[in-house]
Amino acid sequence: MILSGRIVDVAHVPESRFGRWFLATDTWAVHVLTRAIDDLERLIEGRRVCYPVVVDVGCGFGRSFKLLRERFGAERLIGVDVETEALARSAKQAERDGLMVELVRASSSELPLATESADIVFCHQTLHHLVEQESALGEFHRILKPGGLFLLAESTRAYIHSWIIRLLFRHPMHVQRSADEYLAMVRAAGFSVDPRAVSYPYLWWSRQDLGLAERALGVKPRPGHEETLINLVGVKH
Repeated sequence: MILSGRIVDVAHVPESRFGRWFLATDTWAVHVLTRAIDDLERLIEGRRVCYPVVVDVGCGFGRSFKLLRERFGAERLIGVDVETEALARSAKQAERDGLMVELVRASSSELPLATESADIVFCHQTLHHLVEQESALGEFHRILKPGGLFLLAESTRAYIHSWIIRLLFRHPMHVQRSADEYLAMVRAAGFSVDPRAVSYPYLWWSRQDLGLAERALGVKPRPGHEETLINLVGVKH
């Protein structure tokens, strides 16, 4: 069942046809989603065996649900997205995976979820789609329990503004941020982020040449490149 919260009047940039196709591929699931979760897991200090309530904000097509259940022992999974098509496809994915998932249609800047009700908020490649980023972070902080984790995996301005992403995908370009700016914004929202809980992967698919120089010619990325990705674990105290 898909529950609907109040959809606030927020500018929304629909994904391109290519983007919708790509979200359903194994390349996305393996090289983007799974690698992000792998990295976020290792950044968690004092990791618990079970995080009972996990909320996936911007759940897309639901490819994360099975991973979140397996990795974090979620007993209650909640998927949030503003697009009805995404939620319909998430429902089918949950059914294929044999999972019970609560699906909610809502804007991330006004979540119809109770205060201090979640153990983890998972935000994977979602923040750069949002215009009201600060409001969304405030909502993520609100719904987390004290001690709850905010798991963020995000693409930076350097990547979103690259020629290949401009060509193939759609985003609100005026709100894109650098890795440092995302980190500062998360901290400003009230999350504690230990420097050891931050990662800057420079994966092949986030590079201008898709990693061809390194893979074909053995040319390593130059030191001091602008970061294209940031993964971090924030804690609500």
